[in-house]
Amino acid sequence: MSTLSEALVLEALKTVNDPELHKDLVSLGMVEQIAVEGSKATVKINLTTPACPLKEKIAGDVRAALGKIGASEVEVHFGAQVRGPQNLPLPGIKHIVAIGSGKGGVGKSTVAANLAIALAQEGARVGLLDADIYGPSQAQMFGTQGEKLRVDEQKRMVPLKRYGIKLISIANIVPPGQAMVWRGPILHGTIKQFLQEVAWGELDYLIVDLPPGTGDVQLSLSQLTQLSGGVIVTTPQDVARIDAERALDMFKRVQVSILGVIENMSFFEQNGQKTYIFGQGGGRKMAEQYKTAFLGEIPIALSVREGGDSGVPVVIGAPDSPEALAFRQAARNLAGQLSVQSHLLLPMA
Repeated sequence: MSTLSEALVLEALKTVNDPELHKDLVSLGMVEQIAVEGSKATVKINLTTPACPLKEKIAGDVRAALGKIGASEVEVHFGAQVRGPQNLPLPGIKHIVAIGSGKGGVGKSTVAANLAIALAQEGARVGLLDADIYGPSQAQMFGTQGEKLRVDEQKRMVPLKRYGIKLISIANIVPPGQAMVWRGPILHGTIKQFLQEVAWGELDYLIVDLPPGTGDVQLSLSQLTQLSGGVIVTTPQDVARIDAERALDMFKRVQVSILGVIENMSFFEQNGQKTYIFGQGGGRKMAEQYKTAFLGEIPIALSVREGGDSGVPVVIGAPDSPEALAFRQAARNLAGQLSVQSHLLLPMA
């Protein structure tokens, strides 16, 4: 057996593939550091997102590969650097992701809020834009109803900060309960301000909570910036899925790629028994039909509703609950889809 060395470790790591990108860690430039001390090897892998859904598999594959060349002890450490497109959609922002549903009542805003927080909990820099101008709800969900946005020296709006998220919502500008009786051009101008006249800073992900339907806000967003993709939120039953398919078609018409489908209110679980209140499997079937990723299913639970009403989303208020775990897995799956997309868009060497 050859004496363990950094060169030997590097060669062995060429046999370890990123399970989503299907290329080896070395050629992907993900091996940041190697240290060898006797038969012990320490490796630092720089992931394409801190929310990598297959981190443990990569660690296991690294240990197995290095064990084959005589490493009796292997330490695997992870860093992360989210990769964006060559031309960023907005200065400092790597990915803009729109969350749509096609109709109201499916929990789209709840999903958007918990996805954003879950990504931040993994270590990503995240912003949330509440683009539901007529019915903003993120201020309620984040407990910022009484706070007002301020402007900085450059006359840019400064996002509110809560749970590691930078948040912008019309609810923090207008008086509570005031109806937004605005036509399309005013909506367009407001979305433009929220994108271009906000001090977002450096973000890995900007999550945009869209209003229901397929109208002015959706069109304005697609015209004003380059979206990394859209996520469709649906519930299992056919009535919701029909409208979700319209939202999916809208994204396609404005040339926005579909990152995946999330099924909300999938089932109610009590004492280990699942009850499928709204039917079963509609979101997964939709993802299969349109050849896109199924990002996850979220149970219906009192804790999710209570978290939204109290301004403490379930991933914060009940982090070990099945609902919070489901949101975190969906966030990791979303981050993985964005990593794959970014890799596919990189120029060939």
